[in-house]
Amino acid sequence: MKKLLFITFLLVNLSYSQINHKLGKVSIEELKQSTHPEDTTASAAILFKTGVTKFNYFGNKWEILTTVNYKIKIYKKEGLKFADFSIPYYTTAGANESVRFSDAYTYNLVDDKVVKTKLKSESEFKTELSENWMERKISFPNVKEGSIIEFSYDFKSPYITTFNDFRFQSSIPTDYVEYTSYIPAYFVYRTYITGYENIDVNNEEINRIDYNENKVTYTKYNLPAIVEENYVDNINNYTSILKFELASIQYPSQDVENYSLNWEGVTKKIYENENFGNELNKKGYYNDDLDVLLKNTLTDDEKIDLILNFVKSKVKWDKKNGILCKNGVKKAYKDGIGNVAEINLMLVSMLRYANFDANPILVSTRDNGISIYPSRTAFNYVICGVEINKKMFLLDATDKNTLKNIIPERAINWVGRSIKNDGTSFEIKLAQNQVSNNSFNAMINVLNNGTIEGKVREQFSNYNAYNFRNKYGEIAKDSYVENLEKRRNNIEISDLEINNKNELINPIIQNYNFKIENGAEIIGDKLVFSPLFFYASKENPFKQEKRKFPIDFVYPFQDKYIININIPEGYEVESLPTQTSLTTVDDIVKLKYLINSSNNKIQLQYNLDINQSIISFDYYENIKSIFKEMVLKENEKIVLKKI
Repeated sequence: MKKLLFITFLLVNLSYSQINHKLGKVSIEELKQSTHPEDTTASAAILFKTGVTKFNYFGNKWEILTTVNYKIKIYKKEGLKFADFSIPYYTTAGANESVRFSDAYTYNLVDDKVVKTKLKSESEFKTELSENWMERKISFPNVKEGSIIEFSYDFKSPYITTFNDFRFQSSIPTDYVEYTSYIPAYFVYRTYITGYENIDVNNEEINRIDYNENKVTYTKYNLPAIVEENYVDNINNYTSILKFELASIQYPSQDVENYSLNWEGVTKKIYENENFGNELNKKGYYNDDLDVLLKNTLTDDEKIDLILNFVKSKVKWDKKNGILCKNGVKKAYKDGIGNVAEINLMLVSMLRYANFDANPILVSTRDNGISIYPSRTAFNYVICGVEINKKMFLLDATDKNTLKNIIPERAINWVGRSIKNDGTSFEIKLAQNQVSNNSFNAMINVLNNGTIEGKVREQFSNYNAYNFRNKYGEIAKDSYVENLEKRRNNIEISDLEINNKNELINPIIQNYNFKIENGAEIIGDKLVFSPLFFYASKENPFKQEKRKFPIDFVYPFQDKYIININIPEGYEVESLPTQTSLTTVDDIVKLKYLINSSNNKIQLQYNLDINQSIISFDYYENIKSIFKEMVLKENEKIVLKKI
């Protein structure tokens, strides 16, 4: 059996290796292929992707040129989106990156002949993404199921400290990928490949007349698609991607110029930047206002809340990330708008003015990913940390609904670096420990005509309340009722009342009456219904057979349901769902389902506890089975029969 598996593996790899990895070679057999041989579910596949990076020296400056070739097969309608391809690039005065597409064609099979369609100039677009970022995009013509597209692009950059990541893995299968870098021996780069796939690496030294080069070739056959899953912080953290960071430069007869830094070095450089440390130390622009705000004797908690709320109301966030101030804290204070650095450095400064031990915390947002090694580009966001009685509180004034230790989810990303007054730093864990509760209490009447009526009280605390305020806080009542009716399976809602929408320290509480026509199924002389009614889940969020990534719930939470059901006169309980109690090792995830009946009443107590925000993939099978049981339990039926 092992020999058979080895032969199969060898044949598959030989078949891939025999494919021509150059543009312009498209066969009738490739165009006829209707499904991917290794992944029949794939909507498209990268038949090959090859890339080469070289350094050019002219005008006393180095330039990096990367050329990438793609050949992509479209199998299904869902794969047509891969016929659009875009690349962002950085532009600034005197140091622009550039992108140029070439050799872009669509291939189709018409009457058993290969028909080639060239990309026209009107199918190439240039778009401004932001002040310093542009994007080039191409949209292939005449693409349909069965098509093959090919193209090449050149990416030029004057920035040698970091150059673009090279992605081996994609959201679709990749039959073959190859990347080669030719790096002058003067430069030493640290490299790291993220993800779980083993990429083959070959090193070689190239002797040239002008300077030697280190040639490194990376290859891999038959890379599976990287599939986005529920409860993943950022799929790029687990995708096979090659990353570069300049460590040092040494020219002949010169000293080594070190670029590689430890985390202390990274944060010290940031602190010494005039748009960080200098801005942090400015105070005079807010002193008078803050003195008035804090003139009464207050507790530490009250002072912190006052200062946080003052900054939130004084300066609005311009939705720009970054760790450096752009226009400065004084201008942001005066104009009432600023980027995240201006707002949260201002918050740190004010807390220090009020004699608190407050420091800025550098963060990489969730969509920015996790930096594996110390890097000047590791961070793109800054929050505030204040320590009271050896307890650390995290603050962020960019969002009007934040509180102490309730910061935006974008900033909850593993760890950050807190920078002290002297520029030294230390690691801060950003994972949340406090539990966010959802509490659902319902008094329900089942009528003998199958109608369900009842009253509901729902309470949301901590992050659940924060998310509610952000999502629904500004919605008019009528619109919210309509939205809630849809979310609750199109029930009819009346007498809605929401409390504490603006009292951030209190939980959100909402009460309403509801009615469901035909909420119970009538089968002969029986009434059949789920005791969780519109709260029942429809599917298990964990669908993958195996999982290699941590399960990221962002914060611990508990969903708690207490449902009391009145049985209609003339009926009695024939059957109830069975009671269940399940848990993972260490009680990280717990499910408890208790149900009983007495005196024409049924009571359900049902809890789902997630006691850890980030859970190792080692628990995946256990958690998947618990959630599978959860969906089954939530949809199990009560059967009432006529007496």
